[in-house]
Amino acid sequence: MVRYFEQKDREAFLAMAKKFYTMPAVLHEVDPVFFENTFEEIMKGSPYAVGLIAEYNGEVAGYALLSLTWSNEVGGMVVLIEEAYVEEAFRSCGIGKEIFSFIRSEFDSRAKRYRLEVTKENTRAVKLYRALGYTDLDYGQMILDRV
Repeated sequence: MVRYFEQKDREAFLAMAKKFYTMPAVLHEVDPVFFENTFEEIMKGSPYAVGLIAEYNGEVAGYALLSLTWSNEVGGMVVLIEEAYVEEAFRSCGIGKEIFSFIRSEFDSRAKRYRLEVTKENTRAVKLYRALGYTDLDYGQMILDRV
């Protein structure tokens, strides 16, 4: 089952986000204060940030963070799948597919594009994303962090 964040998910999300950012599939660690800020922003009802919790047999099994934006390139809303994480004990149980299915069911009526980032080394995730219809985008990315 996938659902939107609730206040009771705070500690589970913070723990999973910490694990996410220490995985080899992520390029760098992130200050845990940012995880708390993200959770609070979502709980305040930000129109730009969405948090999802995945459960399996009543246990928290993963999460996803989405950012919503507009793109002139596609003439509509883009759902950026910022993070999708499934706890090790629950991998290969179909939870990743369930998260992405939930996202599509919630946003297909409004979204013109879904976009995500993945490192080449994260071959398991790449395989899942391709199976779900995602294709490579030949743009490089550049950032300017102000944190």
